[in-house]
Amino acid sequence: MKSTFVAAATAGLLAQYASAHSIFQQAGSGSKDFGTTCVRMPPSNSPVTSVNSNDLTCNVGGSRGVAGICEVKAGDSFFVEMHAQKNDRSCANEAIGGNHFGPVMVYMSKVSDATKADGSSGSWFKVDEFGYDASSKTWGTDTLNKNCGKRTFKIPSKIPAGDYLVRAEAIALHAASGAGGAQFYMSCYQVRVTGGSGGQLPAGVRFPGAYSASHPGIQINIYQNLQKYQIPGPAVIDPSYF
Repeated sequence: MKSTFVAAATAGLLAQYASAHSIFQQAGSGSKDFGTTCVRMPPSNSPVTSVNSNDLTCNVGGSRGVAGICEVKAGDSFFVEMHAQKNDRSCANEAIGGNHFGPVMVYMSKVSDATKADGSSGSWFKVDEFGYDASSKTWGTDTLNKNCGKRTFKIPSKIPAGDYLVRAEAIALHAASGAGGAQFYMSCYQVRVTGGSGGQLPAGVRFPGAYSASHPGIQINIYQNLQKYQIPGPAVIDPSYF
């Protein structure tokens, strides 16, 4: 009887975690809603779990482009949007639930053709992040849930015009106290930036390669008395680019 109860409880917990998996899928700029026009949608809401996997770049199947491109002006706002199930934009449902707490980050990479670039050879610079606010005990994923899955950031005004891949990512750390326990959720969006006034791109990183499995922001017990949190990856680019 006891083993049956434990098995049922374990199955229920696994189902809860599975139902909490999520996908970055929609995008927009200001009042314009692009929907899923330019996203490289992964086949499921399951996470990537290895920092060395090629899927860490743009998720499973994300090396292949789609037909759509979202056009936005340099300096304008842009939002990426996460939900648990495909095409479910209901604000009544958490964007990412099941205690999947962790940081949210956004990167960009300049490419010659956003519909064809696979993202593996590009240099990714970080334009936005929210890790953990100890004073309010707020994680980046909490901000997604509060804002109906949306994370809004500014397209840098002083970057060259042209095609970019925008990589939105949330890292769930609820099981990250052990090696390999962190869950990475990311999608890449195909974006065309117009009107950029810059000539030089910010320094960036490669995916995979930017993260270490033992980084203190990736292998961490978030249920301790956490006073600070070190966000993985590079710092957000210098404010002068914005």
